[in-house]
Amino acid sequence: MARKGPDYAAPVRRILVSLLVLLLLAVFLFWQIDSPRAERMRAAFIDRFVPSFDWAMVPVTKLSRMVAGFQSYSRLYEQNQELRRELQKMSAWKEAAVQLEQENAKLLAQNNVRIDPALTSVSGVVMTDSGTAFRQSVLLNVGARDGILDGWATMDGLGLVGRISGLGQTTSRVMLLTDPTSRIPVTILPSGQHALLTGDNTALPALDFIESPENIRPGDRVVSSGDGGVFPAGLLVGQLALANDGRMRVRLAADYGRLEFLRVLRSHPAEQLPDTGLLIPPPPSDFIGPPMPPVMDLDAARADAEVPPAAAEPEVAND
Repeated sequence: MARKGPDYAAPVRRILVSLLVLLLLAVFLFWQIDSPRAERMRAAFIDRFVPSFDWAMVPVTKLSRMVAGFQSYSRLYEQNQELRRELQKMSAWKEAAVQLEQENAKLLAQNNVRIDPALTSVSGVVMTDSGTAFRQSVLLNVGARDGILDGWATMDGLGLVGRISGLGQTTSRVMLLTDPTSRIPVTILPSGQHALLTGDNTALPALDFIESPENIRPGDRVVSSGDGGVFPAGLLVGQLALANDGRMRVRLAADYGRLEFLRVLRSHPAEQLPDTGLLIPPPPSDFIGPPMPPVMDLDAARADAEVPPAAAEPEVAND
């Protein structure tokens, strides 16, 4: 069995480690000396050796840039995927909008519907919000100078907001649907039930005087009915919602939290017909059926009623 020779690696390793520790300790102590000569020597050492160590920092710099680039790529990939999903949703909405537009055009053509040309709008900026515990209103920067009239309806980009209730030359006040004094007639679709939307200073106005409450349900659309000439018919108000107190309320379509721009609708009162009896046309000549009752002349009937019985001619007795 061969004998192993002496192991010189361990003593040499200990000597090198001791010399390295002494060298580092000497450098540390030298770096702590507060002397102009030592400061000049330190500056010369840094100028001589530190710039030459740039090659040692290249891998670290490259690695940090690679990590930053990978993180940026991950964020871009996530944003790209999100945009793709949004684009798919928008494509579906676009297709639905095109179909609805075609259907609307077809129905209008079939029914020969004539859109009211007087129902145009004037846009205004909301200047101040004067909402209080007893009054809900905003101030617009359009007024009588712009042709605004008291009582006209106002809308934002989504639904009905209120009506003009106070007019100046350059400003006008809009009373919101949530105002306690606001009362507007509405129609609930698709059942066609009529009701009265009552503001009560809350975000969900209540519905009163519903014709048939059993025919409506939460989620039904609520539009203005046009009764009484307060608002034009068909303006979107919101959707039905069942409150905790059991009352039917309306979740308004208008964004009351961000009222920045409002459209004032130019609406004019409907033409008044002087004689409603003329709305019933005479029957055609080839009409088969019982004859229509004659139209009584009210003035002649009233004059005949005023003639006393004594003025009538006596009947001639026949022998």
